[in-house]
Formats: sequence, C-alpha cells, structure tokens
Amino acid sequence: MSAPVLEAKASFALRRHNPDVLTCIANLSNDEVFTPPEFANQMLDTVADAWADANDGAVIWENPDVSFLDPFTKSGVFLREITRRLTEGLAEWEPDLEKRVDHILTRQVYGIGITQLTALLARRSVYCSKEATGEHSIAKSFDRHWGNIWFERTEHTWAGDRCAYCGAAKAGYERGDALESHAYAFIHTTNPRALLATMFGADVQFDVIIGNPPYQLDDGGHNNSAAPIYQHFVDGAIRLDPRYIVMVTPSRWFAGGRGLDQFRQRMLASRRIRRLVDFPKLYDGFPGVKIRGGVSYFLWDGVDVGPCEIQTMWDGKPLGGPSTRELGTYDVLVRRNEAVSILEKVRERGEPTLDARVSAGKPFGLRTFFHGSADAEGIADPVKLFGSQRVSWVDRSALAQNAEWVDDWKVLMTAVQGTSAAVETKFLSKPLLAGPGTACTETYLVAGRFGDETAARNYAAYLRTRFLRFLVSLRKSTQHANRDVYAFVPDLPIDEEWTDEKLYARYGLTEDEIAFIESQVAAHDDEPANG
Repeated sequence: MSAPVLEAKASFALRRHNPDVLTCIANLSNDEVFTPPEFANQMLDTVADAWADANDGAVIWENPDVSFLDPFTKSGVFLREITRRLTEGLAEWEPDLEKRVDHILTRQVYGIGITQLTALLARRSVYCSKEATGEHSIAKSFDRHWGNIWFERTEHTWAGDRCAYCGAAKAGYERGDALESHAYAFIHTTNPRALLATMFGADVQFDVIIGNPPYQLDDGGHNNSAAPIYQHFVDGAIRLDPRYIVMVTPSRWFAGGRGLDQFRQRMLASRRIRRLVDFPKLYDGFPGVKIRGGVSYFLWDGVDVGPCEIQTMWDGKPLGGPSTRELGTYDVLVRRNEAVSILEKVRERGEPTLDARVSAGKPFGLRTFFHGSADAEGIADPVKLFGSQRVSWVDRSALAQNAEWVDDWKVLMTAVQGTSAAVETKFLSKPLLAGPGTACTETYLVAGRFGDETAARNYAAYLRTRFLRFLVSLRKSTQHANRDVYAFVPDLPIDEEWTDEKLYARYGLTEDEIAFIESQVAAHDDEPANG
C-alpha cells in the first residue's frame, strides 16, 4: 500500500469525524453508559495537564513509553482518542505513520471489553476492524485476533445466593450461556495485577488507567435501589498502582449511596484525589441519561498527595472558578465550593444536630404497602395511620414498635423527596403535623416528637426554612431523605418560630452566602399540612 493511501486511511480512522459515529450510538442501559467523545476528551485533557505539571511541562502524547488502560471499555472512545493524540504527538519521534500507529496500538493502548458486543465495538473503533489481525486493521504486528482489547466470558463465583466478588444475585444472573453474565473480569479477582499479566504479559505496567465503568447491578433494583459496583472498579484500578487514574462515576458516592460508606471514607481520607470535575445537573454530563445526583470524574494521583481542586460544571461550562480544598474535612464531600464557608459558620458553634432527633426508617415497624381499615369503627384502640397516598386506621396493637409515640405531637417528613426535574430545589417535603393518636408507615420519618402543638408547629416552621433545607442538600445526593441527611442541621431550641432571616443573622451569613442559599433552595411558604 502506498504511503499516501495509508496516510489517508489512518487519517480517516483516527481523526474526529463529522458526524462522529460514537456520538450516535444509543446507550445499552443506564448501567453501561457510553461516554460522549467530548466528555472523554475533557478527561484526557486532565491527564495531560497533570502529566505536564509533574514532568516540567512535558507533553504526555509525545512519550512513546507511556501506556494506557481502559479496563471497562464499551465504545472504545477513550482508546480511540488516546490513539489519535499519540499519533499526532509522536510524529517527530517516528515519522513513518504505519510504524508509528503500529507501535501505539501494540505497545501503548490496552482495553478490556465488558461484554462481547462492546469488545467488538471497541476493536472496530480502534483498529478499524473487528479483529486486530484483520485485512483492514491499521495495526500490523498483532498475532492475536483481539489485539490489546481483551474479552473472555467470565462467570460469577457464588457464595450462597450472591457473587463473592460483585454481590450479584444468583437468581438474576445464573442464566446460562445464551445471555451475557455481566461478571466483569476486572472485578472478579483478588489480584487484578496477576489477571492483567495473563492478558497482556507480565511486563506491562500501566501509567494511566482511564474510563467509565459500569455503575450498578440491574438484578431487581433500579435507580438508587440497585446495588452500585463502580467502586469495585476504582479499587481494582488503585491496586494496579498506576501513576494516574481518571474515572467517571455517578456522584452519589460523595454523600450517600447503598454500600458506599467505606469506599467514600477511603477516597476522602487518601488525599490522592487531586482534581474533581462535577456535573450536578441531571443530563448535563451525559445527555439523555438519567443519573440522579449527576456524574463527575476525578484524577487520582499515585505519587503526589494533597488537597483537591474542585470544579463545578453547569450546562457544560465551568460554574465559577475552581477551589482547592481538603476533601476529608467532613464525613461526606461537600460538592459546591460556595457552600463550604456557610457550613463552617454553622459547625463552628458546636451545636447538636438534628439527625439525633429524627427517627430511623420504618418508625412504627410498618412497611410502605401496609394499610389499615377505612375508618375506626370496631377498632378497640384506634390509631390514625398516615401511609402511602392515603390515611387508614389500625389498632395500637398492630404497631410493631414505638407504640408509645402515638400519644405525642409529631412532625412527619416523607422518607423520599425528589422529582424528575433536571435540578432539585425543594430537597424536603412539606412537614405533616400529626397530633396525638397517630402513627405512620415507612412512607414517613418521625422528624420530631413534642408534648404540645405549639412546639410541634415551631419545629415544622424550622423544617420549612431554606436555611435548613440547604444544609440537608449538602448530604442528600438522591431522592432518599433518611435521617442522615439532617446531620449538618443544628438542633435549635423550638421555643420560638425560626425564620430564614433569624437563622441568617444567628450564623452571621453574608449577602453573597444568603444569595447562594436562596438560588439553590425554593421557598416553602405555605403552612404545614395538618394530620
């Protein structure tokens, strides 16, 4: 093949197309989300900046010895864009295009497919052929059809009714060879380094691990109730000891998420996350994909530790400037830079917090779907029960726990609050005032119990304030509003009715801080509902 023809062929394969085919592929599911090329390139820019800062301004794309791994490749967009950048950057190092591309693809760019389909797609994106040894492949030195993009079916390891590695339910995933197992090889091992040595050779050490892992197990749960697994991919990447990890994940791990507490603690305490780019607005990072709480990507540094530079993005653009701060100051990550000074002013008073007052879930031991009788007729000791979308009546003896609370004045809050809107603005529901003789299902939490109506009303007024709901928002990353989201809220005396104006003055908030709170939280001007 003549050089001009090869040049044209490689140029077509490696440059950005208009339209780029990888912008036109529908996602397989919300669990396995294809990364838009623009988003992938932002992450690659972050890698390049970090490399330059650590290497006296050196350009990573001009280094023929740097190796990259995407251990959960789907469309192949990261590997393709890395290849494109290296092809341009190494032109002086190796003027011969065919030799240059072959070196990049055989020595610098590696991937692990998450399914057979995505492995084929990634090879087509990177090698211009479904087989690296195919006639049309732009790689010339491979002696294996999969090149450096590996995939073999992996099976779950059952320990009882769950996988010992990823926690998948046996009932949902033991389904024969006709369907994908979704047992991702990278996280189904106790030794990812040894696993990769069997794939690519014992001498491969990856400098950069980058990608967008599967987010959760779709085995009966959905959205926030499905079990997250992306933390296992992060942990596996860290065990490989690269120089950098750049990974996009849902942002729920900042403050919540099922099974993510230990992962969050490790991440915040490590001081190795040196840059974090956050997209809190629904659909902003990945258009058309509903990931509640938004997405973010981080740069993890295997050598240097220190504070983290945090940048919030909104409608695809930076919102204000970045802020550099310690991530481990609190037990959760406060995602908005503007919120930090407000929280510090509140916390410095050392007041007790509201999470100690709010009940745990299922306060009377009754599930959401439980309903009593339509009226109190014939019930010996009737209790008015607030449940999902209706009120019913039960005998006090039906309450599995906390029956003594029935006689208190109570303020109830829904345990779930949120909408499908791109931006959440309320964060908590309107309080429900429940007098003596009442109880509730787990649709509600008992946010507070009181001996008289005045105290209950004052407390409900406090729960309606923007100030309180702003502090809740710092810990509330999903629709769930369990008692933990109240852990930044001071538990104030309720012998007076608190207003936002009183609270702003109490904590010495500036005009800018007040404006920020009110830009984030919509007013609850109406009175609490009476039960």
